[in-house]
Amino acid sequence: MSTPSLQRPPPHRALLRRSPLGLVAAMAALAAVLGYLTLASQFGDLAGHWWQAAVAPDDVDIRQVVLHYTFLPRLCVALLSGTALALAGCLMQQVLRNPLASPATLGVTSGAQLALVIATLWGPSWLLAGREWIALGGGLLATLVVLALSWRRRLAPMVVVLSGMVVSLYISALNSALLLFHQESLAGLFIWGSGSLSQNNWEDTRFLLARLLVALGLAFILLRPLALLDLEEEGAKSLGISLRNLRIAGLGLGIFITACVVSAVGLIGFVGLAAPAIARLAGARTLGQRLGWSMAIGALLLLLTDLVVQQLSPLTASLLPTGAMTAALGAPLLLWLLPRLKLAGTRPQPSAGLTLPQHADPHRRLWLLGLLALVAVVLALGFGFSLDAQGAHPAWMGWDQLDLVIDWRLPRVVTAAAAGLLLAAAGTLLQRMTGNPMASPEVLGISAGVAIGVIALMLLPLGIAPLSGGVTGFAGAVAALLLLVACNRRSGFVPERLLLTGIAITALLEALRAIVLSSNDPRAQELLAWLGGSTYYASLTSASVIAMVALTLFAITLPLSRWLTLLPLGAPTARALGVDVDRSRLVLLALVALLTVAATLVVGPLSFIGLLAPHMARLMGLHRARHQLLGAGLLGIVVMVLADWLGRNLFFPYQLPAGLIAALIGGMYFMWGLRKI
Repeated sequence: MSTPSLQRPPPHRALLRRSPLGLVAAMAALAAVLGYLTLASQFGDLAGHWWQAAVAPDDVDIRQVVLHYTFLPRLCVALLSGTALALAGCLMQQVLRNPLASPATLGVTSGAQLALVIATLWGPSWLLAGREWIALGGGLLATLVVLALSWRRRLAPMVVVLSGMVVSLYISALNSALLLFHQESLAGLFIWGSGSLSQNNWEDTRFLLARLLVALGLAFILLRPLALLDLEEEGAKSLGISLRNLRIAGLGLGIFITACVVSAVGLIGFVGLAAPAIARLAGARTLGQRLGWSMAIGALLLLLTDLVVQQLSPLTASLLPTGAMTAALGAPLLLWLLPRLKLAGTRPQPSAGLTLPQHADPHRRLWLLGLLALVAVVLALGFGFSLDAQGAHPAWMGWDQLDLVIDWRLPRVVTAAAAGLLLAAAGTLLQRMTGNPMASPEVLGISAGVAIGVIALMLLPLGIAPLSGGVTGFAGAVAALLLLVACNRRSGFVPERLLLTGIAITALLEALRAIVLSSNDPRAQELLAWLGGSTYYASLTSASVIAMVALTLFAITLPLSRWLTLLPLGAPTARALGVDVDRSRLVLLALVALLTVAATLVVGPLSFIGLLAPHMARLMGLHRARHQLLGAGLLGIVVMVLADWLGRNLFFPYQLPAGLIAALIGGMYFMWGLRKI
């Protein structure tokens, strides 16, 4: 009698027969339909003369000239940019053997943008030498920082992505600060920074085509050596491959392609991550298949998005940026496909990749942190700039100025301290619950969910009640948490999949933010300040409320330290030790949602204290759950209070949001700490 295993094919054989051809064909058909509809709606008066307008337009007919020099170049630029970004993402993922590697997660796009912003402000003549070289320099410098931070861990995927997120955060904070100070000079960068494909000639098409052809030729030469990276490192070395030179060549090519796209059309970062992931999901297995199908999917993804943008343009008051819309449309697609994505890895252990020595006397460290928090509060309340007849000068506030301190400084200090405590607690809960050192409300998209809810309340014609922001923010946080659980429960919360989900959710916020900021909505400036983490609008009443909420929620977290100690060991071990895993996770996730909503409503979603404070506590040797909670909370208070104080005084009378300063302070400390990992 034959066994069932001999009669039936292995369950994965059908998967191996899958091909992205069906998906690509469907995308191409949809693009053809949308292209025809767009052409008919915009140039219906030229029906019968479309071919003439495309090939040899009549210079007398302005409509044919517009079709030839705007519509067609825009389609070509979309196809070329999508192809180039997908190629860059696939190369980076292959070189680093990391499914999360992309121009965005390695800091390439943010570094290229910062270089172009600096050149625009202080060296416009540099742009004449070649904008792609300036962008290349910025992207290369950012990537080198990421690689330097993760080199001691032999470019371990999780450490690379963690380093890339911190570097991108740091550069984005610098970009936002420059944008706040030079709004008039950089007004055009609102749309460009979000990825605008608008064209008025064929220059960008020729520019991208020439460089893409060169990149394709080099990629073809590197194809066979890069394919050997699928082997173990020792196996590739035994074949005589110089892994260092190969990685430098592959990464350099990916960075160059990305820099060319950024210099031509701005930031369109999501395609580089989504296209290779979709190609792998659709059945591409070998490197050659992944490269080919990724480029096809990337080109069609960006083209489809741009055609949708053109269809929506008559319905909107302003031009929608294609790069932002790519994230808005591509993120839900990635979220839908994510449960089907096979990623190498197992359930993370609490020490994976980030093992540090435990301090012998944690209580002494906690008392020192408490003293440091007290000093920071006193400094923020008492020292600052004072205005008199001679102008502004630094001074301590006397007792005769107590009213000024209470009315103006105290609300901001209390709000910043409460937000730091809340975010640090939320980040610690997430990191210990999942055993993932990169988990935090900001990274996993929970803060983004809150922000999406608040922005939706601002933009939609809804009745605004006193607690409407809290209700819609909590709804957004719950929706983000449900997405995280739905996409990751079956896989056991594998770090790579969890991060992809968070990146996709955050991409939705970035898209919405870019769309609002690129419009002429007068609320955009207020939104920009809030997103940066501002305490501008704090009052004594709001500060008292948020302080009570923070202390109450933080007090609730402390008795849960046993769960936080056992859950990172895995569900079977935790159950064997008497923990109701499902109930404990549900309670912790609800608490994380409440902590994140309370903090985000007062200081915005971009401070990244939830990621940095738990790591800073661990770097100080505070490893036990209760000690890490207390240490992270105190560090969150210190960083946010000092950030708000620096934001008020560093460029007085101009001010920077506390969240931006916190990102800069925490980013520097965290990058210093990563060197020791």
